[in-house]
Amino acid sequence: MRSLRQEAILSLIKETEIETQGELCEALAARGFSATQATVSRDVKELHLFKVRGTRKRFRYACAVRQEGALSEKHRELFRASTLTIRAVGNLVIVKTLPGSASNAGVAVDELAFREVAGSIAGDDTLLLICESVEDGKIVAERLSAIIKG
Repeated sequence: MRSLRQEAILSLIKETEIETQGELCEALAARGFSATQATVSRDVKELHLFKVRGTRKRFRYACAVRQEGALSEKHRELFRASTLTIRAVGNLVIVKTLPGSASNAGVAVDELAFREVAGSIAGDDTLLLICESVEDGKIVAERLSAIIKG
């Protein structure tokens, strides 16, 4: 539930100017998420949100973490061309690549900066992603598979 709530937070701050944690709680409630101010405070910290000048409000939340859209076309094509399979195994995601391509796939995943990925290890033809939870492993595997499909 935490990952879904945090995705909703990122979506909300991208779509509208939200100035306070109270406003964020209300916006989340409107989307069906029940969250206390303390929970939202932890989410703000984990997502590395900060405040910038707003256009309609004095300040608004913003996010410094790069999103999937920040993946360069070069790395996107390299990832597509070198990846053979992606599968979630518990909180791990195993990315099988062409021989010698695992580190290239790792560079692309690093550029994506998924907050669910705690770390990665690249061998010759296998990239291992360590996620925070089983749910996060599934989410990351789905996102990476979507990149392959275009």
